[in-house]
Amino acid sequence: MKSGITDFYIVIGYNGDKIKKRLTEFSLMHSVRIDYINNENWNKPNGISVLAAKEKLKEPFILLMSDHLFDYSIIKELKAEGIEPGEIKLAVDKRIENNPLVDIDDVTKVLEVDNIIQNIGKNTSNYNAFDTGIFLCDPVIFIALEQSIKKGNSSLSGGILELANSQKAKTFDIGNHNWIDVDDEKAYKKAERIFTKGSRKYNGGNNK
Repeated sequence: MKSGITDFYIVIGYNGDKIKKRLTEFSLMHSVRIDYINNENWNKPNGISVLAAKEKLKEPFILLMSDHLFDYSIIKELKAEGIEPGEIKLAVDKRIENNPLVDIDDVTKVLEVDNIIQNIGKNTSNYNAFDTGIFLCDPVIFIALEQSIKKGNSSLSGGILELANSQKAKTFDIGNHNWIDVDDEKAYKKAERIFTKGSRKYNGGNNK
């Protein structure tokens, strides 16, 4: 919302009723529009959840992972940069040596050359950036996901690789902006420290 977005499409599945109830209360309080998309196959890879929105989204949109928290300035700057028709742009973190917010064993890694994605995946050994889970997408992402699923890869990264093969998957460097993937209690506590104190920069836990 702080980045200027007013319409939201949220894919729900596991605990969907609880999530919908809570967010509907929020939307009424803050006059924001939320459309819910049910994914009955929520236990399958995340590309299935993205593909569930195919019939709803016919123009460029921001795609976010629901367990990632981040500085809203990332979206503002990503929107300002924009995309060409038929491509997607992934916000990446190039601080691969010194970002204490990243779980190196879990993060999706990216190899990019001249802002064009060459490879992406959790097990990629040759990489120079991290996937923040923040995308600006043309609806072409749905076609790419369908192609990837036919080949046996139902992950979002699989769809990105399909676009990368035609140099239609690009990157946007987030610079020093904060982001974190909240997968466990340790990450949750880190997120509390940086996103509830009004701080935009992380210095290892000594935020003021």
